[in-house]
Amino acid sequence: MYKSPFVIVSLVSLAVLVALGLIWHWVLYLLVVWALLVGIGIYDMLSRSNVLNNYPVIGHFRYMLEFVRPELRQYFFESEFSGRPFNRAQRTLIEARADNKSDSSPFGTLRDFGAAGFNYTEHSLAPKTVPEEVMRVRVGGSQCSKPYLASRLNISAMSFGSLSSTAVMAMNLGAKRGNFAHNTGEGAISPYHERHGGDLIWEIGTAYFGCRNKNGRFDAKTFKEKARQDQVKMIELKLSQGAKPAHGGLLPAAKVNQEIADTRQIAVGEDCQSPASHPEFDTPIGLLEFIVHLRELCGGKPVGMKMCLGKRSEFLSICKAMLETGIRPDFITIDGAEGGTGAAPQEFSDSLGNYINEALPFVHQSLIGTGLRDDLRLIASGKVALGFDLVTKAALGADMFNAARPFMFSVGCIQARRCHTNKCPTGVTSQDPRRNKAIDVDHKAWRVKHYQENTLKAFRELTGAMGVDHPSKLVPDMIYHRNEYARAVPLSLPMEPLEPRQLLDGHIPESYRVLWEAASAERF
Repeated sequence: MYKSPFVIVSLVSLAVLVALGLIWHWVLYLLVVWALLVGIGIYDMLSRSNVLNNYPVIGHFRYMLEFVRPELRQYFFESEFSGRPFNRAQRTLIEARADNKSDSSPFGTLRDFGAAGFNYTEHSLAPKTVPEEVMRVRVGGSQCSKPYLASRLNISAMSFGSLSSTAVMAMNLGAKRGNFAHNTGEGAISPYHERHGGDLIWEIGTAYFGCRNKNGRFDAKTFKEKARQDQVKMIELKLSQGAKPAHGGLLPAAKVNQEIADTRQIAVGEDCQSPASHPEFDTPIGLLEFIVHLRELCGGKPVGMKMCLGKRSEFLSICKAMLETGIRPDFITIDGAEGGTGAAPQEFSDSLGNYINEALPFVHQSLIGTGLRDDLRLIASGKVALGFDLVTKAALGADMFNAARPFMFSVGCIQARRCHTNKCPTGVTSQDPRRNKAIDVDHKAWRVKHYQENTLKAFRELTGAMGVDHPSKLVPDMIYHRNEYARAVPLSLPMEPLEPRQLLDGHIPESYRVLWEAASAERF
């Protein structure tokens, strides 16, 4: 029996300590330590933990090692490219750009060019110069009366609550200095978003935080008042997000303090779980009518939707609703299933949703095939971090890009992955003022600006090196992907490319036919 050695060792050690104590009286002080260990051992033997019950005292070493396992892997055992979700090479480059330091590296690449999954592009012997002015994009179609000239790279949706007050302020001040936009996330516009006046994209989620009534339904009056503020430039209606599609946002009770509760109009100290779907509509046509309602209330500013692509026929249902009603959103943000900054159920993160490099081209091609692409902007969001990521997403159809975790790195995140515990070691995702006061807002804001600026610079230089003078000229065939044990081939699309309005002229490709026939403007 495993407990027997503990009992024997305890009794023998007690006898030895007492005997030695008769010779050297200071040894008797060790009886205090002995009593403490014996007390722990007795508690362990009564424990419901199998390990502690069978291995009193020493069983705790197992849990101690398990506790520090993430740090041991990150600091000692990960290679430059094996870490997840962002590897050390990516984090190092982001840090260098945030510090406005050289991103050069010596002695050649460490990447394995022959490895499966390796992506690259080809350079041109006639490189071009990409003008800085094309790094801004006009958002707002014919139904929008107040379009917004946006940067191509902006801060993705992260709520106050998910992030600390100082992290929000640093990001917004950085956005102000760099003249780009800061998405509020679904947690409403907080005082920290407003303090420095950086441009805001107000995200409206299924719980309508910041514009909800006592029953949790949409409050048009409150929305109108806030949405017409000059600082709010765009409205994003969130249908789903990459980390937890079809689930709704989750803010653990440990992070819901009085300030967050007031901002979101919820109860203090309770889990904040958003509904999985919007209570204001339940059909594609209803979705578009709600977008019209939001556009009228906000005074004609750009209004769009954010979604993680799930069933492809449901997106085609939205396209059919656009055709039937004539209503157009001003932009669509496609969130990849590999995205995510806050708390999410593990299996939702691991097993639901479409990868951004598959979702983005499907949406892009579907809009082309229905003749809707020219009216709206596509925004890619999902592990967008470096210049080559922007090149790849632009080639797959994106006009603009949102980044979340790279901006978290810019304000001090070390990928400790304790965002949901309120014990973030750097204070980026903690609501504990003792932790988040470590963020120097002014200093981190400069890092936010520099990261965005230098990443766009890398994007421009890579695009020009490919012989292209405008991001809109990038196409999938320019990006090469190496499959396992095979030569690299142009990045394949999940389905064949479409000609403009091809889905409407009766020449529907077989790969789209079943999906198109299953789609309906009347239902998802």
